[in-house]
Parts: sequence; C-alpha cells; structure tokens
Amino acid sequence: MSYAEEYARKLTTADQAVQVVKSGDWVDYGWCTGHPRVLDQALAKRAEELTDVKVRGGICLWKPAIAEVPGAAEHFTWNSWHMSGIERKMIAEGIAFYAPIRYSELPRYYREHIVHDDVAMFQVAPMDAHGYFNFGPNASHMKAVCETSKVVIVEVNQNMPRCCGGMEECVHISDVDMIVEGNNDPMGILPGGGAPTEVDAAVAKLIVEEIPNGACLQLGIGGMPNTVGSMIAESDLKDLGVHTEMYVDAFVDIAKAGKINGSRKNIDRGRQTYGFGAGTQKLYDYLHENPELMSAPVSYTNDIRSISELDNFISINNAVDVDLFGQVNAESAGVKHISGAGGQLDFVLGAYLSKGGKSFICCSSTFTDKKTGKLVSRIRPTLSTGSVVTDTRTNVHYLVTEYGKVCLKGLSTWERAEAIISIAHPEFRDELIAQAGAMHIWRASNKR
Repeated sequence: MSYAEEYARKLTTADQAVQVVKSGDWVDYGWCTGHPRVLDQALAKRAEELTDVKVRGGICLWKPAIAEVPGAAEHFTWNSWHMSGIERKMIAEGIAFYAPIRYSELPRYYREHIVHDDVAMFQVAPMDAHGYFNFGPNASHMKAVCETSKVVIVEVNQNMPRCCGGMEECVHISDVDMIVEGNNDPMGILPGGGAPTEVDAAVAKLIVEEIPNGACLQLGIGGMPNTVGSMIAESDLKDLGVHTEMYVDAFVDIAKAGKINGSRKNIDRGRQTYGFGAGTQKLYDYLHENPELMSAPVSYTNDIRSISELDNFISINNAVDVDLFGQVNAESAGVKHISGAGGQLDFVLGAYLSKGGKSFICCSSTFTDKKTGKLVSRIRPTLSTGSVVTDTRTNVHYLVTEYGKVCLKGLSTWERAEAIISIAHPEFRDELIAQAGAMHIWRASNKR
C-alpha cells in the first residue's frame, strides 16, 4: 500500500474521529501552536455526552472550544504543562489545573510515569513524500505522546511550518490511526509585547555587556529577554550560537542581523537548536524548512548535560519576585498561578556547568499594584505565602535589576542580603535592611 493510499484509508472527519473519546478518558491536545482546532470543536459538540474527560496541553494561544461549553468543568478538565494568560483565566473558571514539571523530563513522564493517553489529537504539517507528519515548531515531547497514546489522530494544517529536525520532530503515518484535514487556520500568534521600557533597556544593557563573541544563547519569554535580543541584534557581537527551549522572534532578528552562525558551538555546530517555538508570522516563516534550525525534544534541548557541553552558554530568564535569601519565584503571585517552571532551572544549572557560562535571572525592581496603584518591591524579605520556589537559593548565579547585577554564588546569608538589597529600588532599601536584621541575615557594620 502506498502512503497516499494509506492516507486515504485513514482520512476521516473530525466528528467521526472524536467518537473514540469516552467519559473518563485522558486526551492529549499536544502543545502550544499544535493544539487541535476542528477536532477540539468536534469534541466540544459532544460535551453533554461526556463526563470526566481529562485533557493535557500547554501554552494555549487561543481558548479551547471545550472550555467554552456551558458547565465546561463538569465535562472536561484542562491539565496544563505550562500556562499562558488564557489558561490562568481558565483556572479561575474551575476548568484548568497546572502540572508542575521539570520540562526536560516531560518526555520521560509520558514514557514511564503518568497515565497513558487514551487519545492524542493535535495539529501537524502535511504529510511528506516519505509518509511523515512534521510536528511543526512543537517537537517538545510530542514523539513521546505518540509512542504512548492508544489512539493517535492528526489534524493537518497547510499553514503549519515544516521544521527541520535533529530527532523526534515528526510521526510516521504507520503510527497514526486517523487523519483529519483541518481548516488551515493561521498559526497562533504570541505577541512580542510592546516597546521596551527604560527598565527593560537598563537590565538588557547590564546583561549584554557580559556576553562574549561566540557565546551560545538561551532566551526566556517576556519583555526583558526580548529587549536583550534586540540589543544583541544591534551590537557588535559575532559568531553567536543558539540552544534554547523556546525559539522566539528575538532570535530571528539576531540571525537576520548576521550575528548567529553557530561556528563555535561544541555540539550541533552551525545549527540553532530549540525545543519549541511561538511568536509572530515572521518567526513561522523563518522556521519553515530552514536547515539552519534544528527542532529537537526537550529531553535533549533542556538536558543540563547538553547545555553544559556548550562553552560560554548564556541563559536569560525572568522572575516574578526574589527574596533576601536568593530564592527565585517565576511561577506565581502567592497562590495565584501565573506561568510554570518550564526549563528555567535546567538552564540555570546547565549554564553554570558550561565553561565560561553564565545564568541571569532578571526582573524589574518594582511593579505597580493594579488595585492600589502603589509601588511594590519585587525584592522581598521572604517570598509571600504560596509563592513557588522555581530556582533554589543555592542555584542562582546572576541576579539583575535596573539597579545592577550581582553574583550570588558562594555568598553567606548576610552577603546575599547585602548584594540583593543593593539592586533593590532605593525607596525600599532601608525597609529591607530592617527586615534582614530582624531575620538575622544582616551585619550591623553594613552600610547603605
């Protein structure tokens, strides 16, 4: 049987395909831009027939149709590996819950630990001449999803970029049970944010001056990492490499500015390696069939052993707040969930193990409380009740605000408190000193 014949035999409608889902099933929606659309809509139409259907996904760029049905939480539960703003709202609606992960381990969770999916349904690029459906910019953990799911349904989208890979970037038609042709919706857009603020620029400048020629970059999501990327694109840096969890628009700008060639990478020389990507259409156009790019599972991209092999590895990530012990929270505001652990700790650890590597956690020193209009310090005596420790105090390398950067490695508690307070907003320093003293992590000889 030819691949074309097998395709025709497995081709079905979305309404027919979702009949395989039963009450109590675990259903996997894949990841980010690969979440299904017509299959999701078809499953939503069956809501009244179903109860306790548990769905896995993450980084929603649009609200799933199953979350829009009346009384959605009575029929579906959304379990997210990493939350977007859409999913944060779904928590408040009682339909969504976060699954704490170390992202590099996610493929192994599927293969060894979690309840296997009854059904997996997700978007893919059109089948190629060899019978493969590319996952697009979502290699992440998708091969493990396919290997462990009882039924695999692919939704073909002509607009899904075909992303060149190193491994585990596609599924063969022989491992697919049903094929549905979607509506060829445009790719989900993840906006790059507004123009950088003065604070973003100040933080970015402090980081960029630490980056040598030939460095290998990882950028997290958010305004500050994007600003760092823009500043790198305008700098005199050269021979840069990329090895990152998430490929974002900033990398496209840096590459088109001629700063990236990967010539000094110890592994995957000449290629930009990433676990998944999301951004604007500019990014998807750049990823499509670009042999310079290497799509790979997060068990490779985020593995500290891979990261540590790359000399001069530079990791740049955000934080929600930090305490005077050096604990970093990048996931919640108290018990209110914001994002997820992702691979931040993996890159913090891997960058420090890299020869010449540096890990930067950056944040603005303050934010304005939307309810009270008051200025609030992101540097706190202790993390607030319920806040999650994303990076433990022993693992933080550089901490950066608009007031400076400090290296926390090897510092005692009073030295840490002194260093961290030195980059707090001046308005809060005296108060933080008093609180540090009350916690016995401040020396009376310290001067500010």
